[in-house]
Amino acid sequence: MILFIKLFKESALFAWGSVVSNKLRTLLTLLGITIGIFAIISVFSVVDALERQIRTSISSLGDNVIYIQKWPWEFSQDFAWWKYMNRPSPRPSELDEIFRRTNILESAVFTASTNRTVEYFNRSIEQVNILSVSQDYDKVRSFEIDAGRFISLTESGSGRNVAVIGSKIASQLFENDNPIGNIIKIFGRNIEVIGVFAPEGDDTFGNNHDEMIVLPLNFVNSFIDVSSDRYGPVILAKGKENFSNDELTDELRGVMRSIRKIKPAAEDDFALNQTSLLSRQFDGLFAILKIAGWIIGGFSILVGGFGIANIMFVSVKERTTIIGIQKALGAKNFFILIQFLSEAVLLSLMGGSIGLLLVFGGTFIASQLFDMDLLIQMKNVLLGVNVSVIIGLVAGFIPAWSAAHLNPVDAIRANT
Repeated sequence: MILFIKLFKESALFAWGSVVSNKLRTLLTLLGITIGIFAIISVFSVVDALERQIRTSISSLGDNVIYIQKWPWEFSQDFAWWKYMNRPSPRPSELDEIFRRTNILESAVFTASTNRTVEYFNRSIEQVNILSVSQDYDKVRSFEIDAGRFISLTESGSGRNVAVIGSKIASQLFENDNPIGNIIKIFGRNIEVIGVFAPEGDDTFGNNHDEMIVLPLNFVNSFIDVSSDRYGPVILAKGKENFSNDELTDELRGVMRSIRKIKPAAEDDFALNQTSLLSRQFDGLFAILKIAGWIIGGFSILVGGFGIANIMFVSVKERTTIIGIQKALGAKNFFILIQFLSEAVLLSLMGGSIGLLLVFGGTFIASQLFDMDLLIQMKNVLLGVNVSVIIGLVAGFIPAWSAAHLNPVDAIRANT
């Protein structure tokens, strides 16, 4: 082992001396590897950031929540939209039946949303997302209240004109005033603000409460039809602990078919969506993006690999006499082989390291300019190092092999 370490150290010194003595040649050789590693790791880092953001957004929808809707969460090219168009939308009365007929349901909520102008004295905000919810919304969706409180069971049941507003709505509409207890106007009606959601930040699907106003469903349903398609009605159902999503889905399917009196041989006229469907859809997208990263960087790495191989052949030719002298003095074939392989790997590692440094710099600048959560994960750093080593070994093997098997007499006389 000690002999091998000494051998590798001596080979590395030989390689470093060759690299330093041919700076321009080394720089040009490194360019292809640098660009290739930069392209691959950059794409992987961006894909990882997007994947992290999207999966966080998906998890905020609720891993254990089933969405009863008209439209399925499907993105395939053969999406049969004409089949789903005539489906009935969920209705508040179906929510009551679901509560009555299910056994493993913990909580469920009916929601419908629209965009309206919100007014407070002479201030107004247009196109605000207004979400009307039934009771149990706070049990199905997770959120925090920054000020005031959430809608009570009594207020939800009676349809009282109260609202819980998002943090951005509060800051834009009330500025330095305290929103709690003040009256805002939506749908031309006076509504009392009883709570403010804590800031949540943006996510991929816009699924946060920062720019949203939540109203009791029974209040909104008194002057608009919340079951209309234009308001995107949906029932969110959450099962009891120790019961899986599949069990809840099976029970809900049976209950919904019973409520809508669907014949045994007929298809469902509703969709039971869950976040795992979205995750599977995005898995394919992320896989394609990573393949694209390999293709983009692969061409540069291929060019860089040929560059290293070419330089190594030149290096072998320049040092043929030295190789002959080394072999005449007793140097073994594997010593010569390791010597030139070390040089090829060193060249490739230098190019990969420069590429990684460029990635670190690029991600830092992109994070500052575009407010993206770009992080270089250790797995990507190790990937860049491993790819560099493999390219060095592959590109340098044939030149190193030819050098190791030179005849010492012919090698010494080669340049005389």
